[in-house]
Amino acid sequence: MRDYLSANIKARREVLGISQEKLAELADVSVQMIKAVEGRRNWVSDAMLVKLAQALGLRAFQLLIPADTISAQNDDLIISGLLRSLKQNILDDINSRFDRLLPTETTRR
Repeated sequence: MRDYLSANIKARREVLGISQEKLAELADVSVQMIKAVEGRRNWVSDAMLVKLAQALGLRAFQLLIPADTISAQNDDLIISGLLRSLKQNILDDINSRFDRLLPTETTRR
């Protein structure tokens, strides 16, 4: 389990492009703890497992399963995140264009 936890945290950090220091900040834990967990020297409590998973955009169980299983799930997470972002950008663009078509208070008078 330590091997999975260590490998999954490191792999996910690399996918996200964040350092151990940034992960520690996001999870509200010490950098030393991140280094110890990634180095397979420490185990984590349930609460810390949840904090790390949330900081990495995963669910806690995903940190404890083989990395190849997570890889497929990461792809799904990345794609769904990109789709949400694209949807929001399209909605923002539509709203912006619509707002430009509406008369403003000063032009209605």
